[in-house]
Amino acid sequence: MEFFNSQTYPYAAPRQATYAKNGMVATSQPLASQAGLAILKQGGNAIDAAIATAACLTVVEPTSNGIGGDAFALVWTKGNLHGLNASGRSPKAISIDAVKEAGHQAIPKYGWIPVTVPGAPGAWAELSKQFGKLPLQEVLKPAILYAQDGFPVSPTLSKFWKKAYDVFKAQLTDDMFREWFQTFAPNDRAPEPGEIWSSPNHAKTLQEIAETGAESFYRGELAEKISNFSQANGGFLDLDDLASYQPDWVSPIKVNYHGYDVWEIPPNGQGIVALQALTILKGFHFTAKDSVDTYHKQIEAIKLAFSDGQEHVTEERYMKRSAEELLSETYGNDRRSLIGDAAMQPEAGEPSLSGTVYLATADNEGNMVSFIQSNYMGFGSGLVVPGTGIALQNRGHNFSLDPNHVNVLAGNKRTYHTIIPGFLTKDTQPIGPFGVMGGFMQPQGHVQVIMNTIDFHLNPQAALDAPRWQWMKDKQVEVEHRFPHHIAMDLAKKGHDIRIQLEPNSFGRGQVIWRDPDTGVLVGGTESRTDGTVAAW
Repeated sequence: MEFFNSQTYPYAAPRQATYAKNGMVATSQPLASQAGLAILKQGGNAIDAAIATAACLTVVEPTSNGIGGDAFALVWTKGNLHGLNASGRSPKAISIDAVKEAGHQAIPKYGWIPVTVPGAPGAWAELSKQFGKLPLQEVLKPAILYAQDGFPVSPTLSKFWKKAYDVFKAQLTDDMFREWFQTFAPNDRAPEPGEIWSSPNHAKTLQEIAETGAESFYRGELAEKISNFSQANGGFLDLDDLASYQPDWVSPIKVNYHGYDVWEIPPNGQGIVALQALTILKGFHFTAKDSVDTYHKQIEAIKLAFSDGQEHVTEERYMKRSAEELLSETYGNDRRSLIGDAAMQPEAGEPSLSGTVYLATADNEGNMVSFIQSNYMGFGSGLVVPGTGIALQNRGHNFSLDPNHVNVLAGNKRTYHTIIPGFLTKDTQPIGPFGVMGGFMQPQGHVQVIMNTIDFHLNPQAALDAPRWQWMKDKQVEVEHRFPHHIAMDLAKKGHDIRIQLEPNSFGRGQVIWRDPDTGVLVGGTESRTDGTVAAW
């Protein structure tokens, strides 16, 4: 397969793909990658490594995820691909009327109203129970040690920590947010690069999750602490919401794109947006990556897919159009026919930024994991459960208060979810996990990485390094500063409102691991726009 050993992309940073045979972990944080690799070397499999890495990321990258967030996973093991939806539901007692009675005309970003049941601890326990080799207590040790003893904060992490602190300092003045500042800004500021930060409460919580298989989090002492904090501050989340939570094993959905099967988690996740865009794009033949025609068609396909996603996607049982309908060849042909020579203006929601971590793992037994975890919007709700280090997500912010909208707020419901893991196969054989974190950039990143791989034969590192674009709203498209200038000008001539974005992290952060079906050799790529690292042996 050409993309296993192709050269780097000419516009890309001078990084090379990583090759290994025994195991590989790719993340956005070096310490987390090494933690996962250490578990592999201790005899754990790729599933154990993914859990260890995910738990470690809640400590060493708290600006993007935490114990109080959600998770999704695609797991290849023993010849099958399994999907895990570990997103949480809204509190059973919440309603449109209750939110409006509290003085809100839309779901707020911060505080208790947008808090949904955290699914990440349940994901770790369920993955360990079903497919792990090592005890969960052993797998969570690296994360526990980093939380207890501390770690030196990286430059990229410090930058986003400071941004979050400035926002929270200005906006989160209620007493219920005090614990966030005590946990993440104990010196009344965000930590500087190289400064040691620790959270002993975080360590104790991880230890309790490890010892109880996450039971304490949903039906024990930790659950009581979460519920008590909620009730004391007018929150809707209670013990029953936590006790009734269980991650769901789901059947992944796919489309065949130019000979390869691209897999995603079904709704409530937005992976279907990436698959629909690929369904539209597979009707075209692309001869050159850097051509205005290629980029124009990609952007138009994403617009069409997003307009459908915003209109139809929510928890699957509430959808009025099924995933099968949205991904059908007939519907794909209809949508493709709308793409002309000029930029269109579809009706769709406005993308926003997020806070998410994505990781990929593989071992020498053929197991591979695509895993994503998030608190949403950085640190999430701004709430930290006293004495636990648990930063709670604000995923409920995506709900609508419009009673006619498919994603309308209701009790015990999963909302439209931005975080999506991806997986690639060919002829029933695994190629491997891939993902690009970053809010509504994620399906756009999936499409770009997959096309870079399949259509333009770039290796994993080159596929990630290539300059990215992001459709924002209407005809507005942001491009990286490394994006070819002459193509940007030609896109503008087609009616696209092209804007150069200087912040590299606006375009997501990805990881990729491919496995050669013939030799078993692993080749990985990691994100050059952040502190990305591939750990391998």
